[in-house]
Amino acid sequence: MKENKRIGAGGILLFVLIAISVYFLVMALRGGSNITYAKLRQLFEEEQVTEFSVSNTRLTAKLKDGTTATCDLYDFAVFYEDMNDLVVQQKAAGIITDYDYHASHSPNVLQLLLPYVLGILGFVLLLNFIRGMTGAGPANDKMAQFGEAHIQTLSPRDKRVTFDDVAGADEEKEELEEIVSFLRAPEKFWDLGAHIPKGVLLVGPPGTGKTLLAKAVAGEAEVAFLSISGSDFVEMYVGVGASRVRSLFEQAKKLAPAIVFIDEIDAVGRQRGSGLGGGHDEREQTLNQLLVEMDGFTNNDGVVVMAATNRVDILDPALLRPGRFDRQVYVGLPDIKGREEILKIHARNKPLAEDVDLSRVAKGTPGFTGADLENLLNEAALLTGRRDQRAITMEALDEAVIKVIAGPEKHSRVIPERERKLTAYHEAGHAIVMHALPEHDPVHQISIVPRGQAGGMTIALPEEDRSYLSREFMLEQIVSLLGGRAAEQLILGDISTGASNDIQRATSMARKMVGTYGMSDRLGTVAFDAGHDEVFIGKSMAQTRPYSEKTAAEIDGEIRRIIDEAYGRCRAILEQYRPQLIEVAEYLLQHETMSAEEFARVFEKEA
Repeated sequence: MKENKRIGAGGILLFVLIAISVYFLVMALRGGSNITYAKLRQLFEEEQVTEFSVSNTRLTAKLKDGTTATCDLYDFAVFYEDMNDLVVQQKAAGIITDYDYHASHSPNVLQLLLPYVLGILGFVLLLNFIRGMTGAGPANDKMAQFGEAHIQTLSPRDKRVTFDDVAGADEEKEELEEIVSFLRAPEKFWDLGAHIPKGVLLVGPPGTGKTLLAKAVAGEAEVAFLSISGSDFVEMYVGVGASRVRSLFEQAKKLAPAIVFIDEIDAVGRQRGSGLGGGHDEREQTLNQLLVEMDGFTNNDGVVVMAATNRVDILDPALLRPGRFDRQVYVGLPDIKGREEILKIHARNKPLAEDVDLSRVAKGTPGFTGADLENLLNEAALLTGRRDQRAITMEALDEAVIKVIAGPEKHSRVIPERERKLTAYHEAGHAIVMHALPEHDPVHQISIVPRGQAGGMTIALPEEDRSYLSREFMLEQIVSLLGGRAAEQLILGDISTGASNDIQRATSMARKMVGTYGMSDRLGTVAFDAGHDEVFIGKSMAQTRPYSEKTAAEIDGEIRRIIDEAYGRCRAILEQYRPQLIEVAEYLLQHETMSAEEFARVFEKEA
């Protein structure tokens, strides 16, 4: 109520100020002078005035041509001393027939006081604004609200999320069960002298379900859940981030037991002093306050901090020590069993046809995250709806898999016949080489229909998940990547830019084999690369190469040797299977897409 009174007083002052200004503006527009005093004097001297009267310092004159002119005198005494003798002469001569000096000549009091009234009201408004900024006024309240954390709580739908809604993360759920048990019954742990981890950091690639796990913990424990993004702490105003951190933990303590979830914590938790110049900026100030709140002098019993990131390597070490984030839970890509369980969860409310086999879909989607699998089923449902079908078929799921991997088809794109032929032999070369390599994944589909930025594609799906890659497998991957370029040169006698991405990927894989994985017999079991890219300008500028120029030349030579040997092996395979290469390319030119079954029949004929 008190705040409303303050706002009302300021509003009244502002309203009075505006009303007075509008009043005099209207009066000026309605009765303003249309001639100056100099022009009025000239009209009298030229004997153009026939009648005039003065009222409240305003002179109204009737002219010989029948028009009327008005002039503000402001001071009648000046006009009387200046013009009275001329007026008397013209009156005697009959030029001026009538004039009136007897109207009130008192000045307009409101008009005289207007500047003072405006000044006083403006000064009062300024004092009121300053009092609000420095005291308990409404402006100060707005500043205080600006420093408060923009917290989101669970929606009614999210409150129902439990561990049953999370699939493909059994070990991760077991790790988090302790947090749930503590939040439900903390006394059991306190009696044993144990304390629950103050912070749990969920680490993993994007889309693996880190945020969903945090919601499931809150849903299982049935406690308050305060969620905020790491980027919400960082503002252009100094001190706002630290103020929001304090506000976040103050609210969490009031609601304890509670879970504080910070999504994308790397936005505020990056290593201090890593930027260019290493200055103490607003982000570092916010991080310092977060470190103090998590494990400082204050007691945060009953408050568990959870955070998610996919870049744990750039977080500040002080944030990862025991007492802050005591436990890191890695949420990785789901295996074939996990993918099937995730598909079943996302297919709960979707009608599936009888021919749908989710286990086969899970087998053909290695490397897919939970978000990818959800998108896959959604794309299949959209495709089914466009076809006016009632249930999602296996065909729709297969098409959705290809769409998620490579993007939508571009049938409307006009491609010259020469480019179609080049693309057909390029993709056929990939497929033939893949088929001939014993360790390579089997060919699933070949297409020369443009998708995304690719003019065509050859998809090979693995039969099982791989945790590690052998040297022979990686060498075969390089050979298969060069199959398109080798086929262009072998059949068409020329090469094109279509293999640029294949060459980049092959070179990158060869470089990792030599510099990161120690797979070179010549250079030995030595890692020459850090294994990850630096993300700070300050670090990358100060970084020096940890090997000599001679070693760098040897690394380049070893990479060249791997690529050259792979290309020679690729050429030998294509020359051996030249008839099959031509047959596959001709089929693609006629039908544009070739399935795994049709591709297998090409080799059955020769057998």
